[in-house]
Amino acid sequence: MPTKRVAAWIREHPVAADGALAVLLAAISLIALFVRAAAEHMPRPGPLAVILVLLGTLPLAWRRRHPLWINLGAGAVAAVYGAAPFPDLVTPVAPGGVVALYTMVAWCGRTVSAVVGVLAGVGVAVVALVPATDSDLLDVAFAMLLLAGAWVLGDSARIRRAYTAELEARAELLARERDFEARRAVAAERARIARELHDVVTHHVGMMVVQAEAGPVLAERDPQAAERTFDTIAETGRQAMTEMRRLLGVLREESPQGEGALAPQPGLAQVPELVEQARRSGVPASLEMDGPAGPLPPGVELSAYRIVQEALTNVVKHAGGARVRVRVRHGERDLRIEVCDDGPGSGGGDGLDRHDCDGSDPSGQGADRHGLSERSADGNGSSGHGLVGMRERVQLFGGELTAGARPEGGFAVVARLPIGGGR
Repeated sequence: MPTKRVAAWIREHPVAADGALAVLLAAISLIALFVRAAAEHMPRPGPLAVILVLLGTLPLAWRRRHPLWINLGAGAVAAVYGAAPFPDLVTPVAPGGVVALYTMVAWCGRTVSAVVGVLAGVGVAVVALVPATDSDLLDVAFAMLLLAGAWVLGDSARIRRAYTAELEARAELLARERDFEARRAVAAERARIARELHDVVTHHVGMMVVQAEAGPVLAERDPQAAERTFDTIAETGRQAMTEMRRLLGVLREESPQGEGALAPQPGLAQVPELVEQARRSGVPASLEMDGPAGPLPPGVELSAYRIVQEALTNVVKHAGGARVRVRVRHGERDLRIEVCDDGPGSGGGDGLDRHDCDGSDPSGQGADRHGLSERSADGNGSSGHGLVGMRERVQLFGGELTAGARPEGGFAVVARLPIGGGR
């Protein structure tokens, strides 16, 4: 059986393990009793000697449940055995007494351990004065050294166990704090996304109201224009319903600060401004807009803008001086955003293929780079948690996100947002 499995079994079954140790010590002590008696030409040990050996070893099965009392009992039995005209066992002090002292020091406080340790030393000295023991100074010194060694080992075990328990408690506390911070970051980001989608829906509804109020006038003057107006109202209403479904999917408790104006949120039209701001921050940035820039759902445009904003913020903060390329590609069914830099990020390629900034579809969620998941704020309204916010925005529309180091060096954020329809 492997050592780790044995250690785990001992931790899970302490009484059984200590019972096995007690039986083993009892057997060794009884064998030593009869062998030493025969070797020293002493009378065959009687029932009293056997009983004392058993009383000094078998109770060790409960040594960790009652360390102090088991030690006092084993110590008293060891003193009686030492004063009686019986041969020494494996050591000058009965093995049961040595193990009991070690256990008591390991599981009791240092003050109690010091007092009991002194009493054990005094007991050895008193027993040595009994004429029947025929002990000399060397025997007393060896017994004292044996008990001192057991005390030191027990004290080291107690300190090591207390230190391990403290480390485990700290690790558990840090894990709870990390989980709490992650949940709070997700909740805060979802609340912010919900407020932004609320603004989008409000804008749609406002447009519908304006067009509906103008409808009766157009119906009298230009019936064809009125028909187009009502078609626009229907399309706007469908978009509002789509955004409302997404809003209800991520809506959380409002945060204390009341954000949100009734004006539409930024979209792809403002992405060039983000790139220009990055250039002004000292980052050589380029922008490519591929495909027809047709109309997109406002929620998709807003999420695309925020993803580019967070990715550029990460480059400015953590890869200053690196070249960055922003590419926005319009497809028939999706919108693809790529923000790739050649900064000093790890070139191991964790989470990204070589093609991820060159046309392949992203999948999964790659590794985070230094600081990407930390709170970012660049003065453009980006106050979310970088990678957490990106993931939430992409998942909101049923898209895909990859963020990680590139094999050729640098870092990349690649996102795909489906266009049209609810999630």
